[in-house]
Parts: sequence; structure tokens; C-alpha cells
Amino acid sequence: MTPSVMFLSIIFLGISMLVSYVLRSKFKTYSKSPLRSGLSGKEIAEKMLKENGIYDVKVQQSNGFLSDHYNPANKTVNLSPEVFEGVNVAAAAVAAHECGHAVQHATAYQWLTMRSKLVPFVQFSSGIVQWVLLGGVLMINRFPQLLLVGIVLFALTTIFSLITLPVEFDASKRALAWLDQTNITTTEEYPKSKDALKWAALTYVVAALASVATLVQYIFIYMSGNKRS
Repeated sequence: MTPSVMFLSIIFLGISMLVSYVLRSKFKTYSKSPLRSGLSGKEIAEKMLKENGIYDVKVQQSNGFLSDHYNPANKTVNLSPEVFEGVNVAAAAVAAHECGHAVQHATAYQWLTMRSKLVPFVQFSSGIVQWVLLGGVLMINRFPQLLLVGIVLFALTTIFSLITLPVEFDASKRALAWLDQTNITTTEEYPKSKDALKWAALTYVVAALASVATLVQYIFIYMSGNKRS
């Protein structure tokens, strides 16, 4: 890793840590805000799925703090213990957001479909890309094609990060609309749900920007190496 790429990585790491800290702080704060509807995250998820005509998706508990996710492979909405059992604003927002992904899957939302198709390629590239890039930088004068291969592999992860943005934004949009329309959240609770999901989305924005910036840095290194040779 070159000094410029390392410096850039440190900057975005700092930003990412800050956003993650704020997100956790927001979640803990809104977890202390009781939901007047009296529904737990599990009940909210099941209700949203049912009202969207989705009956083949199972809501289950996962392990770990903020480990919530939707798995399209086995059609499960996985909620962390705090969300699964929680009867609060934070649990409602997260549960509805993950069900938003299930709705996307059921309606063949194009960005989710595209991201799912990229998963096998990203899993492959993420395992070797750092080593290919490192070797490419070290051998830039003798074998610049290696760095080019690394750039292509890294570009796949960058594209994946960028495609993730509309997927996450749309899931939050669906979640918030449903929470508002069904009165699961009151007029006082809704803004808190919206704020919690906003900070969750920012983590993906930072990751995407970091990936783009790093990709550009490696492209510049490749172009500079070609000029010298």
C-alpha cells in the first residue's frame, strides 16, 4: 500500500469510526424510547411482511449487536436480540428496514437483483484483491499488468458498494412509509425512526466513498507507472 493510499485509508477509517459511533449512540438512545404501539421488532417484521403479501419469509433472531440483515438465499429476516425483542423506536426502524429488503426481493427490485448477481464475484475478488494490488504496486515498473488486474478486481467491490446505496436507501424509504401509513410509530416517534435509519445509511455512504477514492488512487499509480516506463 502506497503512502497516499494509506493516508486516504486512515482518513476514511476515522470518518467510518465516527459515523459508527454516532449510529450506536443513536440506537442506544432510541432504544430507550418506548413504542406506544407495544409491538416488538419481531411482531413489526411479521406484520410488515404479511401486509405486503409475503408469507415465505421467516423472521428469526441472530447473534450480535446490530447484526440485523435480510438473507435472500434462504428468505429470512434476521434480527439482533435487541431488535427482535425490543419494543422501542430503534427496534421498529431496524425491523421495518430489513423487511424493506424482503419486499425488494419479492418485487424483483432491480438494484437488489443486480447486487445479488455480483455477490459471487465480489466474494472471490475480496479474498485476493489486496495481495494483487500490493504485488502490482511493487512490480509496477516490470509488470504493470498485475496492478491493472488488481484495479479491475477492486473495481468490482467499488461497484458493489455503489449499488448497495440505492438498495439501502430504498429499503429505508419503504420502511418509513409503512411505519407512517400504519401508525406503528406516532408523530413523535417517526422522526426518531427516520434519524436512526439516516445514520445507518451513512455507514454505507462512507464505505462507498472510501472505495471510490481508493480506486482512483490506484488508477493514478498505474498511469504514473506507465508514464515512467
